[in-house]
Amino acid sequence: MNLTFKKTYRFAGKSSLYITLFATGFVGFLSWFFFLPKALPFLWFLLLFALAVYTFSFFVIQYRVEVFIYRRVKKIYDDVSFLESSSFRNQPITTDMATLTREVKKFAMDKKMEIETLKVREEYRREFLGNVSHELKTPLFTVQGYLLTLLDGAMNDKNIRKKYLERAEKGVERLIFIVQDLDMISKLESGDLNLNLSKFNIVELVQNVFDLLEMKAEEKNILLSFDRKYLRPIRVFGDQEKIQQVLVNLIVNSIKYGKVNGSTEVGIESLTDNKIIVRIKDDGEGIEPQYIPRLFERFFRVDKSGARAEGGSGLGLSIVKHIIEAHDEKIYIESEFGKGSEFSFTIEKAE
Repeated sequence: MNLTFKKTYRFAGKSSLYITLFATGFVGFLSWFFFLPKALPFLWFLLLFALAVYTFSFFVIQYRVEVFIYRRVKKIYDDVSFLESSSFRNQPITTDMATLTREVKKFAMDKKMEIETLKVREEYRREFLGNVSHELKTPLFTVQGYLLTLLDGAMNDKNIRKKYLERAEKGVERLIFIVQDLDMISKLESGDLNLNLSKFNIVELVQNVFDLLEMKAEEKNILLSFDRKYLRPIRVFGDQEKIQQVLVNLIVNSIKYGKVNGSTEVGIESLTDNKIIVRIKDDGEGIEPQYIPRLFERFFRVDKSGARAEGGSGLGLSIVKHIIEAHDEKIYIESEFGKGSEFSFTIEKAE
């Protein structure tokens, strides 16, 4: 480990001054008391004596301090060098203890933060793997159960065979859906998913999503509607396919957690000169305040049993957040437990 040595002379200078003042004063007192010298030669004697003592003390103290600190402080630098902190290793060894203390303290704080970050990531990794395994094993075991039943003899019954194969197909579709969402979110997080930016009519896109989800909404008799009539197109700039996925995920969520005979309302407003805000509001069960900060985490569910009964991968809101952030936009949520929720996101106006 090649280290440079940064010298500081403050300690040696002050120490030499203290020694010089004491030695000069003491010798001056003794000389005056015992020899009663004349004033002018006596002052020259004291001045030369002080200069000699100061110079000698300075070099001796500086040398001793450098040897003492270098040997011991170098050990500190060597002990921490295995942690591969380039910023710390590039610092010169210094005899200034205040500087050294500050550097070591900063190094220790940086390492503490790094360790805490690694702990959080490790916890997140364990939770993610647990969630993935849980999400995958349910449809896998479902498919396996139906296939084993068929192999055990049920396939001879034409009606049972068809019913069980249809159910197994639904399980496979659920698996494909989860894998596709996992692939999507991994691409979004790694930045490998490129946005195909274009100008499009956001009102028309919302209406297309309404048409796509009409049958799903009818299962709970939920009305999908705009907050008012939009007679003119509202053109925005973004990736039309990805924004459609955002709208689908948010409206599906509003249906999934909405109340029977309820409604989902979409509003589009001008936020600033170059921004539009899209609001998706439902009158469903709402979200308790303590859960709101975690809503966009992967696989997080407020009501785990109910959400799994409704299906889905548990990645929808996380994908929504990543798509919106990939557009350099913001997503917001307001919710009152028992009364409903409103998700909203911004998007750039088209010129």
